[in-house]
Amino acid sequence: MVEKAIPKVIPIRIDEGKGLTPSIGAQLITPHSNTQDKRGRILRDLRISVTDRCNFRCTYCMPKEVFDQNYPYLSHKELLSFEEIARLTSIFSTLGVEKIRLTGGEPLLRKNLEVLIEMLAQIRTPDGKPLDLTLTTNGSILRKKAVALKTAGLQRLTVSLDGLDDAIFKKMNDVEFPVADVLDGIAAAQEAGFENIKVNMVVKKGTNDHEIVSMAKHFKGSGVILRFIEFMDVGSSNGWNMAGVLPSKEVIARINAVFPLQAIEANYSGEVAQRWRYVDGSGEVGVISSVTQTFCHECTRARISTDGQMYLCLFANEGFDFKTMLRSEKSDLEIANAIMNTWAGRDDHYSEIRGSHTANQSTGARKVEMSYIGG
Repeated sequence: MVEKAIPKVIPIRIDEGKGLTPSIGAQLITPHSNTQDKRGRILRDLRISVTDRCNFRCTYCMPKEVFDQNYPYLSHKELLSFEEIARLTSIFSTLGVEKIRLTGGEPLLRKNLEVLIEMLAQIRTPDGKPLDLTLTTNGSILRKKAVALKTAGLQRLTVSLDGLDDAIFKKMNDVEFPVADVLDGIAAAQEAGFENIKVNMVVKKGTNDHEIVSMAKHFKGSGVILRFIEFMDVGSSNGWNMAGVLPSKEVIARINAVFPLQAIEANYSGEVAQRWRYVDGSGEVGVISSVTQTFCHECTRARISTDGQMYLCLFANEGFDFKTMLRSEKSDLEIANAIMNTWAGRDDHYSEIRGSHTANQSTGARKVEMSYIGG
């Protein structure tokens, strides 16, 4: 049987990098933190992709068949500068955003990223509190960067790791990168003083689901929180099929059979992970069930792509061009109003309609790739 070829994805550029034009509105209003979208959701979290490049070729995110040596990555001038990211973040903070997550691609590939983190660490919310700064990384160069990240003001880290079996992990990252180096990066982060470290494992049925219990055993009692993520249909390049999804309830059942678990409450409203603690008090695990148990109804996240487009959903196919606004003569007040108007028009609920004609890839609709807007 001949395998179906993975189609080339359409790069993020739309009309030379320009997405939809945000509406400022005729009457400017004072920025506030109570703007609701069409489903009553309030903006609280912002994910910022700082690079579209990665040194891994994970099959569920940046498969080698698509992201090869000929792939048209963004040029440096197409990226938001650190100053532009800091300015945009400061504006978002006036609108109620409290949590910033830096993503990629692999964010640590962005040169001098600690300089950006230091800039973001100076920003305060309207009530004078610092932002909750966190970063997601594959851990490959964390040993080298951990101290600088902590010194710059990064508060929390999430490391992606899809298994402990070296052969399986190398198969999934598709660049022969060893598990030991990722584990060493996590150790380096702990040595640098990071106390809140999470490890995310994307579970793909038939590929690495046999690693679930061994991952739980390894991180149990370590102070690291392990989270299992259902294999998602992000972008158009990962060959997603429902047959590859192992429901989170099965993940919990497998762990519970070996290490008894007890459900616990969410840390905050809108938290996407369902939390479970070990009955013996040796830590916790979480599951993110965006396929089998949707959480669209409480999603408070916006995303800024590598080239300054604002996306309202992980599964969106269009972004709003804030880079052009930042590079024009628009004031912070005008940009703030544009953000509020964009959020007010949001009706995204892809996970709730997955499988319908609006979510069917056969329609030809392009979804933005995860490497541009993070996970």
